[in-house]
Amino acid sequence: QVQVVESGGGLVQPGGSLRLSCAARGPIFTINDMAWYRQAPGNQRELVASITNSGSATYQDSVKGRFTISRNGAEHEVWLQMNNLKPDDTAVYYCRADVLTYTSSRWATYWGQGTQVTVSP
Repeated sequence: QVQVVESGGGLVQPGGSLRLSCAARGPIFTINDMAWYRQAPGNQRELVASITNSGSATYQDSVKGRFTISRNGAEHEVWLQMNNLKPDDTAVYYCRADVLTYTSSRWATYWGQGTQVTVSP
């Protein structure tokens, strides 16, 4: 089975930086889009940034200029570099991967377990 695992979350002061990592493992033939979402208490899960298999990235307006999404050439890993963090960035961050496996003819979406990011003095 495909597994999506995030890491890199933690507690950071305002203005600080964190880099989140996400790795997809398993019987993966290829991965199309990958994305980072976040969900704060009482809020819906929202898209933070996404990246296509060709490297085209999109960002939520509130993180433009501060966050950078990137992925490796094998398409199995994606990172989110977060700079100048603000308290409003506090949330659980989730990685999403759109995967085609060797055993399926259909694309399927897989989610990581989430990693907590807390921005506070």
